[in-house]
This record gives sequence, structure tokens and C-alpha cells, in this order.
Amino acid sequence: MTRHFLIDTDLSQAEQTEVLDLAAELKQAPYSRSPYAGIDTSGINADGAATTGRQTVAVIFDKTSTRTRVSFATGIADLGGVPLIIGAGESQLGHKESITDTAKVLERMVSTIVWRTYAQAGLEEMAAASKVPVINALSDDYHPCQLLADLLTIREHKGTLAGLTLAYLGDAANNMANSYLLAGVTAGMHVRVAGPEGHLPQQSVIDLAIARAAETGGSVLVTTDPAAALADADVVATDTWISMGQEPDSASAKDATYELFSSYGVDAAAMAQAAPDAVVLHCLPAYRGYEIAAEVIDGPQSVVWDEAENRLHAQKALMVWLMDRR
Repeated sequence: MTRHFLIDTDLSQAEQTEVLDLAAELKQAPYSRSPYAGIDTSGINADGAATTGRQTVAVIFDKTSTRTRVSFATGIADLGGVPLIIGAGESQLGHKESITDTAKVLERMVSTIVWRTYAQAGLEEMAAASKVPVINALSDDYHPCQLLADLLTIREHKGTLAGLTLAYLGDAANNMANSYLLAGVTAGMHVRVAGPEGHLPQQSVIDLAIARAAETGGSVLVTTDPAAALADADVVATDTWISMGQEPDSASAKDATYELFSSYGVDAAAMAQAAPDAVVLHCLPAYRGYEIAAEVIDGPQSVVWDEAENRLHAQKALMVWLMDRR
């Protein structure tokens, strides 16, 4: 049965560890695995011998991207494959052709489908119709590839994941907050998410996180109190207060949003409430002076640049892991 990666809980705790272990291996030896190279394509050359060649991975972008595009394109090439980048409006997907029909076409031509899109339901429909792995490169609901990179980064700096406390501050109703909850408790972490009323995770996400935490020894706290989330936290994370596709339609609305989140910024005062050796994460792009202070993101506790690099290694490991299970 084809495995897909659409939501953080698509990996069990043991499977998540396998992917992170492989990511660490690939970070040290970037070209040591080649699941997309040397595969029999059933072609016949002039001498009558079967040919082999590099496989293609479709990477579809409905949203703009820097880290996702570069890390997937580079990672696929590192693994011996060919990245086929399909930008918004460059295919029939979603307007002239259904998601299901697109999946049935792509599965006959590519080895993996990576999709950065809006609706999680679209990814689920794609995966249901595809015999090749489908990877969620970001949706409005989850950002599971980012979390693999974040967990790899935390493990590099802390040596372990299980038992650590992670605090996320800001818009707690967005895809990053959801994925921090689900991926964090899958790793056995104690995840605290803080945001203002009206900007907290949906109850269905909280319930899923609580159920997974019961299996792994993790825990969940959802609160409007940033101090409760920050107290002695080992990891502090944040994200932009205005998510892609949710930009206010006026300057006054934007100012109101910033005012609403003003007490959830990660600045020196916030970091003073966390553990002295806490590390700081931000998935980028960052807006200094808003969700995170310049002195924090550019300071000694920041591991943001390791986090950005680790998108490459974590996603390579995920693709290898999925291909090994085809």
C-alpha cells in the first residue's frame, strides 16, 4: 500500500524517528542514497538491453515559495532524480481538470507528487487517487515537512526530543501551530500553544494531539496566556502573524491584527521566561519587530538558519523513506 505524508500524524513515533535518523545520516553524507536513480524504466535500447534512468518528481506550487522550492528541487537532484516544478496556473489542475484525474495522469509519469497548496482536502483527494507517494509541502491546515526540519534541528541542539517542552506563540489557529501540536507530541514532547481568543487551534486538532500524546508520553496545553506557555520551555517557536493568503484588505485591519498579537511576540522579555538554554525557531519569512525581535532571531539562542537548512535534509529523508515503502 502506498504511503503518503499529508499530516504530521501520518508517521508514528517510531517512523518519525526513522525519518529523522535518516535525515541526520543524509546531512553527513548527502549523496549516499539514490532512490530516484538507476530504476528500471522498462525501456529497450538499440542493443536490446533494458535501460535505466533518473525518475521525475512533480513539485506543484499553488503558493509562492523560497525554502520549499529550493529544498525540494535540490534534494530531489541530490537523490538522483529530476524535479519537475509546476507553478500556479501552469497546469490544468483544479480548474480544467479534476484533482483525481490529474493524480491518475501523474502517477503514470512521476515517482512522487509534492504539492504546496491551499485546501487540505485537495491533498487528500490527490493521495486517494494516486499510486505514488503524495507529500504535503504546505496546506492551509498543516506544514508537516517544516516540522520534520524543526524536530531535526531541536534534536541536533538538545540531543533528544522526548520530554522536552516546546512553546509556540502567535497565531495559534494556523498551519504551523497545528503541526507543532501534532508533530511535537508524536515525538513525545510537551507542546504548549498560546494565542489570543479566536486564534486557537480547532478542537479536532487538539483532540488528535491529545490522543497521540497519550501514546507517546507527550502533553498538550492550549492557552491564551503566553507566560503559561513560555515557563521554562526548552524550545520557543513562532511564525508570522499574518499567514499567506490571509492578508488584511486595509492598513487599519493590518494594524488591528498586529495589536491583537502584540503580547505574543518573541522578544528578550519572552525569552527570559523560558529555560536559560532555550533555542528559538521560526519557519521564515520573519518580520523583525513583530512576531520576533531582531535581537532574538539574530541572537545566540536562534537556530533558525540550521532550521532552514534542515528542510533539505529532512525532506530528502522523507522521500527516501516513502520510496522504500512503495
